Amino acid sequence: MSMTEPENLAVITLKKVFSDGLCVCLVTHDQDDGGWQFLTFEPFGMEDAIVVGLGEMLAHDPSLNVLMDLPVGWKAVRKNVHSAWERKPNLKLDG
Repeated sequence: MSMTEPENLAVITLKKVFSDGLCVCLVTHDQDDGGWQFLTFEPFGMEDAIVVGLGEMLAHDPSLNVLMDLPVGWKAVRKNVHSAWERKPNLKLDG
């Protein structure tokens, strides 16, 4: 695992990623706090979110390792586990 973030960094994901094997298809490296989110395209509420260590997340889905150089304020999306990641600025609308 090659990354600049510590393995024990707390990141956000969804229970169903671990319990049901849902594919992580949206990764954000948040501008406001530098936090990481590993999400699906399924609708979810706060009760569905869990906090895990970054190392645990990368061990669960090694395909996420290629995103460890994702700049703060960017996101990466893919259609499914077999698709390539597309990286882009994570623009937020003010207002």
